[in-house]
Amino acid sequence: MANAYTGTSAMSNLVKAAYDRYVEFALRSQPMFRDLADKRPVQQAMPGSSVVFSLYQDLAAATTALTETVDPDAVALSNPSTVSVTLNEYGNVVLETKKLAEFSFSDVDPAIANIIAYNMADSIDKLVVNELITGTNVLFGGDATDTDEVVAADVMTGSLIRKAVAKLRAGNAVPRDGMLYAAYMHPEVSHDLRSETGALAFEDVRKYTDPNVGNILNGVTGVYGGAYVVETPRAYTATDGAASAKVYRTIIAGQQALAEATAVEPGVVIGPVVDKLMRQRPLGWYSLQGWSVYREAALYRVETGSSIAA
Repeated sequence: MANAYTGTSAMSNLVKAAYDRYVEFALRSQPMFRDLADKRPVQQAMPGSSVVFSLYQDLAAATTALTETVDPDAVALSNPSTVSVTLNEYGNVVLETKKLAEFSFSDVDPAIANIIAYNMADSIDKLVVNELITGTNVLFGGDATDTDEVVAADVMTGSLIRKAVAKLRAGNAVPRDGMLYAAYMHPEVSHDLRSETGALAFEDVRKYTDPNVGNILNGVTGVYGGAYVVETPRAYTATDGAASAKVYRTIIAGQQALAEATAVEPGVVIGPVVDKLMRQRPLGWYSLQGWSVYREAALYRVETGSSIAA
């Protein structure tokens, strides 16, 4: 006669899945591009829907010798150039229900606050990136001459960084850290830079100049060719090259490359509970801001592919 087991099948109502009440957040990249928006109004006249920045133009160099008995002719100053920044409202909101708060096995309120705060920083950073890539000074990888010609093989090289830095210096762009400009690039672009070989290749130069060998072993990208390199997955990419190739935009900038005007700084907003039974609680963020390229001469964009493009 077969035994009747009192096991998990017979007592299935007593055997349930266990849940970890601690819920992890999604993997996040660190917002950092807003740091490049270092030009802000100094003496704003009044509130407005836009802010107009003005820049004086220098006189041409006076290199002709004066005649002792001749009074030199006066010259007129050039009309100042202007840069206009239009302010727009930005924001997002989550409307939590009381039922969710009561039924959830994990405390959802702190999670909503955390997600809203990150969404604010994430959104602002992407708005800044979208403005930075509108600059008119562009270099291309390989033999490409425009975005549509960029393919995966047109990778980042040390020569492109050195050329961008040389152009910035030639345009009188002020460096951001000592004599260094900032280079923000995607990790898949940095991979190709660090994989380059030759006398002036990134790793070979650093191998003989960086006393901290740990930086090389850890794969840390540092200073090269007059720029400090910041790896960030937030660097703009789009599938808009030849044969639907993924094109990466590396930003190399000096001071005052980007202007920012702000009427309301980004901040978390706890909205009022207005429904009849007080069951819906809003939490969001809001800002009233705008950005615009300020000094074109202080901003270069390098468009390349990557040998390890996803």
